[in-house]
Amino acid sequence: MKMRKITLYGFLIFAGVWSVSPQQEVVITIKDGMPAIPLAIPDFVVRSTSAEIKSVAQELHQIVQGDLNYSRVFQLLPRSYYSYIRPLDPENIFFKDWESIQAKILLVGEVSEKEGNNISFEGKIYDVKAGRFISGKRLESDRKALRLMAHKMADELLRVFGEKPIFTTKIVFISDRDGNDELYMMDFDGYNQTRLTFNTKIDYMPAWSPDGRKIAYTSYQGHNALLFLADLYEGKRVEIAGKGTNFSPAFSPDGKKIAFCSTIDEGNPEIYVYSIDSKEIKRLTFNSAIDTAPTWSPTGREIAFTSDRGGGPQIYVMDAEGSNVRRVSFGGSYHDAPAWSPTGDRIAYVSRVEQIVDIYVLNLRTSQIVKLTESNANNESPAWSPDGRHLVFSSNLSGTAQLYSIDYDGFNLKRLTSLGKNKLPDWSQE
Repeated sequence: MKMRKITLYGFLIFAGVWSVSPQQEVVITIKDGMPAIPLAIPDFVVRSTSAEIKSVAQELHQIVQGDLNYSRVFQLLPRSYYSYIRPLDPENIFFKDWESIQAKILLVGEVSEKEGNNISFEGKIYDVKAGRFISGKRLESDRKALRLMAHKMADELLRVFGEKPIFTTKIVFISDRDGNDELYMMDFDGYNQTRLTFNTKIDYMPAWSPDGRKIAYTSYQGHNALLFLADLYEGKRVEIAGKGTNFSPAFSPDGKKIAFCSTIDEGNPEIYVYSIDSKEIKRLTFNSAIDTAPTWSPTGREIAFTSDRGGGPQIYVMDAEGSNVRRVSFGGSYHDAPAWSPTGDRIAYVSRVEQIVDIYVLNLRTSQIVKLTESNANNESPAWSPDGRHLVFSSNLSGTAQLYSIDYDGFNLKRLTSLGKNKLPDWSQE
């Protein structure tokens, strides 16, 4: 089996960040129910007479604007508002102008051409009411990495407000677009879809390591479903579970363990944990039921999983050592594929009602259940974004299985793939 070596950020050749001084620091964690922050993003200033550089600046602006609009953290002011104020001068900003159109934050971008046909992209973030500089970033790259530069700039705004960056994260998934189920990877928004494995075997159920460098997944070798750990940067893989049938890997938050389902003992699917350092495998569940689909809590102290020990498949939670098992899903006869949110307060899962599978979200604090998808399609395999505001999942809404993203409250449905059949996504945390 061949594994493609990936350099995720190889195009960026320089990145500098102005740090925020104690007097200027703005860190606000945005929580559910809080209003989005009004943000102004005027056209980026072009330090060139080249029509091509002007086009590059427009593309960068469009991507940054799309990212921040997707974030649910910021509310982008309509462009029509800008016509009421004087043109932007980056060297002499009239903050009262921007305050008059209700902007709280101002992003000023400048684009220029550098030696070697490279592009320089500089962004500065301002607190409009206080009339002060908050933070900034300067990036330089060749033109192949424009989307990456824009995503990194948008991530900088999330960092300023205490939010987890998501725009440079990746989604790994399974696709048969080239004739065989293989691992693929794409940007969070569906761009740059890249094939990772090249073989005649079926690959299945990929899972990211917390640092985004490795992927655990099942690969069928003959009739055996083996568990492998692949290093994207070194282009290598190692077998970590070869006896029995092994699937549904999930990394612990510290990246030191992998929970998975296996029939290694007695031929019955149980939950096990593999230690990456010691290479030891420990069994966590002991019963005659099918236990599968483990997912770790963000603290690493608990694991949610699917079990039919009560009759039909339901969602259970246990301590990380296998004790204190309790059921958390009730109502209905089929609940599966739990995914614990990075914020720790929600578990997404699928439920089947009258042969239709939809995604639901259980709020662990309130026990409230929200139905996330509503269609005559089968919606499966939810996985959370690093900030817990979005999910990616597989659906046959368009006729064949494709990947979609959706916000945690059911808004902003977006299709991400179109070639072949695509399924079993997992969203990187870095």
